[in-house]
Amino acid sequence: MTDLRRPDPSEHAEYYAQYIAGVPDGDITTTLRDQLEETVELLRSIRAEHETFRYAEDKWTLREVVGHLIDTERMFAYRALAMAREDGVDLPGMDQDAWSASSNAGDRALSELIDEWMAVRRANVHLFATLPPGAGTRRGRASGYDFTVRSFPWIIAGHELWHRELIRRDYMEVD
Repeated sequence: MTDLRRPDPSEHAEYYAQYIAGVPDGDITTTLRDQLEETVELLRSIRAEHETFRYAEDKWTLREVVGHLIDTERMFAYRALAMAREDGVDLPGMDQDAWSASSNAGDRALSELIDEWMAVRRANVHLFATLPPGAGTRRGRASGYDFTVRSFPWIIAGHELWHRELIRRDYMEVD
């Protein structure tokens, strides 16, 4: 079984410590699986007229936030896969604002984005649950920082929790 225990600070860029710190202890693949249900329930509770709401002029719509969750989860999982398969790989960064601007998430129904995010998450649960022994400690670079493979499922989980709280705070109280 792959060692996917909570990574220590030397296994990821310092920026991601805030995400990882918010993830409860335990089996990270179970956490990712459980989050799927919780986040889908939250997103499905949003009324259609709020899908395009922006809480400030320069902020994303709720649809764009979900598009961002999809893009970043794919990107983090790709980083994990690339590093698991090729120790020492060096990967480029991601400009989340450029990616969002090039996305069509804002034009898609939230229900469609939820379905896509569910498919991405389910695929990633399988990815992390079936990594070969030793893959979790393999290393690589992304955005100029060193990471271990095992840091990525924790970053994914924490990033989702971060945005789930922002959704509750900034998008759910619009009336």
